[in-house]
Amino acid sequence: MTLRIGTRGSELAVAQSSQLAARLTELTGVATQLVHVKTEGDRNHGPLTEIGGQGIFVAALREALVAGDVDVAVHSLKDLPTAPDPRLVIAAIPVREDARDAVVARDNLTLGELPQGSRVGTGSPRREAQLNALGLGVDVVPIRGNVGTRIDKVHNGELDAVVLARAGLARLGRISDATEILDPLQMLPAPGQGALAGECRADDVATIRLLQQLDDADTRAAVTAERSLLATLEAGCLAPVGALAEVAMGDDGDELWLRAIVGDVSGAPTIRMSATGSPADATAVGERLAVEMLAEGAAALMAVVS
Repeated sequence: MTLRIGTRGSELAVAQSSQLAARLTELTGVATQLVHVKTEGDRNHGPLTEIGGQGIFVAALREALVAGDVDVAVHSLKDLPTAPDPRLVIAAIPVREDARDAVVARDNLTLGELPQGSRVGTGSPRREAQLNALGLGVDVVPIRGNVGTRIDKVHNGELDAVVLARAGLARLGRISDATEILDPLQMLPAPGQGALAGECRADDVATIRLLQQLDDADTRAAVTAERSLLATLEAGCLAPVGALAEVAMGDDGDELWLRAIVGDVSGAPTIRMSATGSPADATAVGERLAVEMLAEGAAALMAVVS
């Protein structure tokens, strides 16, 4: 038996799909084969906010699954729409990479060391909102492209810095390019950032059982809370929403702590709140925090880029 694993063709997508495939083979002994699938996000290089954003990196992979062209699709979990697809199931969410954002800046500078007016590249309204909220006086520049392309814009002087997911740098073996790892107090990551999803057909019991051996309970609880918050806010993956949940030992056993922010891309105002609960109630924790943020005016902030 050879499991056909669908992946986007970008360097990062292939790297993370290969890592998941290798781990699956290590745990189960099953052979795997990568199958490249081109998505709308790969074909269209316009700004994400203009070409639809939600689901553009996953729709083609999901259709390949349903058609039987592949047995498993590997996604960056932050790219997956929060609405479930009844044809499919996320059978594996492996241990999460470090979810924080990273800065790659000229001259090994940190974000706070960049002079006012420095050009900082990102394609994310979430990052733009939080960068502007820091009040550093930098000029946020919209960019697209893979990790290497973005970093090259710093090395060739087109930009002074870019902000990227640390997980992507780590999976590509380029963590040394980072000049700073941003504390979540400065910048909360996207819901699901750093986590992968192994998705398969809902009726493919054999593949579900194989993938479940990769699943990590703490990671699943954390990203479930983050995605539940996003769904209850009715926000897409390009909304200026950051969220990070962590499972830690509390006085009465494991506790789930969820922090979130909703911002205006101008940097002001922002709504930053947190909630705690049991990992077993991860969905409810996310829903509760989202309701509290909506009561504080989150919908109006998100409407700016919707």
